[in-house]
Amino acid sequence: MKQLEAKTMPTENISIEVIDAAGGNIGSLCRALDRLGASYTLVNGESLPTGTKPLILPGVGNFGAVMKRLRDTKLDKRIVDIAGSGVPLLGICVGLQVLFDGSEESPGINGLGLLEGTVVKFTEGKVPQIGWNSVISQTPGWQSGFVYFVNSYFASPKQPDVVLYQSEYFKPFCAAVKKGNITAFQFHPEKSGPFGIGLLKHWLDDAALCKE
Repeated sequence: MKQLEAKTMPTENISIEVIDAAGGNIGSLCRALDRLGASYTLVNGESLPTGTKPLILPGVGNFGAVMKRLRDTKLDKRIVDIAGSGVPLLGICVGLQVLFDGSEESPGINGLGLLEGTVVKFTEGKVPQIGWNSVISQTPGWQSGFVYFVNSYFASPKQPDVVLYQSEYFKPFCAAVKKGNITAFQFHPEKSGPFGIGLLKHWLDDAALCKE
């Protein structure tokens, strides 16, 4: 019964932290969180995450550049420590990609290594993929729908069972992952209309459940 109460807890009852050091579209994400009534704090190299609150890692641009910013601000080790402690972590766009071991975009540059696998480039069609595409849920409890993508690369997990959503752009690709307390979307939920806002709420509700 306690789980049911936590699962239906209003979103505004949870406080989270958002990393503002990885080139992410913080404005759009913050507006989405505001719409959900979530309480959040922006953190960067000068104010490291506390490690006690659910954490969002948004990111856009080049894999290597994002990893450099994270390392320069000492956020890389902090993120790994927080994820390892069981605190809910959400990656968005390149924030998903840096969770893996590395990327074809930046050879020789290590990712955070929280998920096994590498990030590869689309080899067909117009690159980057820009626009709406369907995502098919691979996990019970998560609905399928349409979301907004801007990506040239996608994750290729070593363990297929971590794939949360699959999409297709000339061939099937991993659109989202989930492993334990780690969730990540290659697409932009904050730009994906009501369905995307619903995904953010789903993650926030799960994060609230983890804190119970």
